[in-house]
Amino acid sequence: MGELPLDINIQEPRWDQSTFLGRARHFFTVTDPRNLLLSGAQLEASRNIVQNYRAGVVTPGLTEDQLWRAKYVYDSAFHPDTGEKVVLIGRMSAQVPMNMTITGCMLTFYRQTPTVVFWQWVNQSFNAVVNYSNRSGDTPITVGQLGTAYVSATTGAVATALGLKSLTKHLPPLVGRFVPFAAVAAANCINIPLMRQRELQVGIPVTDEAGQRLGHSVTAAKQGIFQVVISRICMAIPAMAIPPVIMDTLEKKDFLKRRPWLGAPLQVGLVGFCLVFATPLCCALFPQRSSIHVSRLEPELRAQIRQQNASIEVVYYNKGL
Repeated sequence: MGELPLDINIQEPRWDQSTFLGRARHFFTVTDPRNLLLSGAQLEASRNIVQNYRAGVVTPGLTEDQLWRAKYVYDSAFHPDTGEKVVLIGRMSAQVPMNMTITGCMLTFYRQTPTVVFWQWVNQSFNAVVNYSNRSGDTPITVGQLGTAYVSATTGAVATALGLKSLTKHLPPLVGRFVPFAAVAAANCINIPLMRQRELQVGIPVTDEAGQRLGHSVTAAKQGIFQVVISRICMAIPAMAIPPVIMDTLEKKDFLKRRPWLGAPLQVGLVGFCLVFATPLCCALFPQRSSIHVSRLEPELRAQIRQQNASIEVVYYNKGL
């Protein structure tokens, strides 16, 4: 076997990102929970393989499949713009195990106010870590801005959950089971924009097709954040809509009436099953490397790009996750 050629483009995902199927295959790999079990040494080894290859140095004996595996291990643990290692629970590979536990508990313990408040707080604490870890760009966010986003989203989620809980008291029990989803959807609309408010102030990096940075755009940031909000809400729908219907039916059966302790683990398992598919499929709704037409950018940036290269019609940016 000869040495691996240097013309494999590992700057891009392995599969065609212009199609939903290609993006889905990409995100099934990125969100694979097994990546959480990798040691620090394995992560560093993958980073070295990727960085060396990008620098034109091929690790002896490296195959193409091993290169792609290293690339996906690297992508699963390191931020694409800053290059820093993402905290464990902030990685996309932690989405399924973390969300199945938190969402399962939100759907199980939705009747009492203290448990509603506690699990909404836990959920927003987790979301804050995820949103910060998967932000777009390399612009720092201050501790004050982080605190404001966290408190606002948590308050919004708890207020929505408690408000809807009081409104659904006299409605069928099944309706009350959907209150956590409404709270999560409302919180996503608050948490994500606030956690990424720095991007809305100074913009996110936009590049040409070759990856050359052209400037920062607030318009691109707004489009990217909107896409992420939609993806996150859609991601929650199967896990928070299907299990409540199933559990409402099962809890009327003698089997669960005699074994009420099975309710929580069963709910968590159902949520996990939904999330295994919903997480990568909803991440794939929009391309990770999104594009925007130059004519839609801010006038100053548009003029700057025209001055650099008048032939550029479309620019690209990392929308975040």
